[in-house]
Amino acid sequence: MKRKITVAVAGLGNRGNDIYAHYQLVAPDEMQVVAVADPIKGKREAAQRLYGVSSENCFETAEEMLEQPQLADVCVIATQDKQHVEHGVKAIQKGYHLICEKPISPSIEECLRLQNTAHEHHRVVAVGHVLRYTPFYSKIKEVIEAGVIGNVVTVQAMEHVTYWHQAHSYVRGNWRRSEETSPMLFAKCCHDLDIFVWLIGKKCKRVSSYGDLYLFKPEMAPEGASVRCLDCPVKDTCPYDAEKIYVTSELTGIRKVIRENRTQNAAWPVCILSPNDLSEEAIYRELREGPYGRCVYHCDNNVVDHQVVNMEFEDHVTVNFMMTAFTSKGGRTIHVCGTKGDIVGNLSDNKVTVTRHGEASEVIDVAHGDMSGHAGGDNRLIHDFLSALSEEEGEENLKTNIDVSVQSHLIAAAAEYSRIHQGASVDIQNYLDEEKYKDM
Repeated sequence: MKRKITVAVAGLGNRGNDIYAHYQLVAPDEMQVVAVADPIKGKREAAQRLYGVSSENCFETAEEMLEQPQLADVCVIATQDKQHVEHGVKAIQKGYHLICEKPISPSIEECLRLQNTAHEHHRVVAVGHVLRYTPFYSKIKEVIEAGVIGNVVTVQAMEHVTYWHQAHSYVRGNWRRSEETSPMLFAKCCHDLDIFVWLIGKKCKRVSSYGDLYLFKPEMAPEGASVRCLDCPVKDTCPYDAEKIYVTSELTGIRKVIRENRTQNAAWPVCILSPNDLSEEAIYRELREGPYGRCVYHCDNNVVDHQVVNMEFEDHVTVNFMMTAFTSKGGRTIHVCGTKGDIVGNLSDNKVTVTRHGEASEVIDVAHGDMSGHAGGDNRLIHDFLSALSEEEGEENLKTNIDVSVQSHLIAAAAEYSRIHQGASVDIQNYLDEEKYKDM
């Protein structure tokens, strides 16, 4: 590092604060948070205490912060999905380099607008596709590029969202309505689509997709179910009961959080309910009054709870990807099949199994070094981005700059177009050239 990079953070949520701003505490010689924007007063006050941000550089909105003269080298855009481009464009025009949380935008027009603005003003823009930085996918990429399994022909992968995560984020939570935030392929699975582009190293030519909202709607509610979980007569037999998920669960409940004395950024998902008060009383208050205490069958959600995407890449490479809410455990699994062997892996256990055809398998444990935050990807992405700026290496050395990221957004948009149009095969280049994304 040649110099410490100063950072302004727009949005102090789970990503903006707990990952990007928090990196100052991980590597104080690399970055300094000097300005923040968030509508919640308690979050701004916490930023003053944790990062030493002056009170005059704490703003209620990103708009207010971006009206000021440039306050830092970098602006982190961690606001809501549909705000990313508007805030990002303003920041670039002020002179900031960007870290933009994924997705860039659910609108391809907006994605292209940010890309063009970055080029016009010669700013470095990294997008939060952190999986490229994980030891797990980095090892798979290394094995592929070494030619160990020959030429890649097929890839099969699955995103295990888990029943409670779907309920938390995509039924009760902020990403429940596609028109307000993003469709599921953007909000959750653009990580996966981006990984396929990176691992295969080729462009996607065609895509088709099927999926819908199967379970989380009123007609699927158990007989007698109430609109809120705490009052529900059938809560004991419901796995989606909010009291189970947020209070008593040994995986996600506040009682476990309190017992283990976890910090705010290690208390997800309950920290989302009550960012400034991690007490059982505060969580119960939110379950009685807030959105996370609602019955999952009586929310206003519309995003899919299962979807399959089929892709054809250049050189006849095919990819099958599935996301589903209906798994007991979370994670990502992948099977890469080549002409000389295959690779099987589960991100949750950080092990990669490589088998040459006709030979014994090799199991590689990739859990080394910093494994925090998205299986070790979060901090590595931030470090790489800051290094590119401080050492003046430029954007060409970033694994996830704006140009490469737009490719996965195109796949997501085309797949969603296909899903809406009964699984029609969509030619990616035609979809872009004919501006069919404007019909979404």
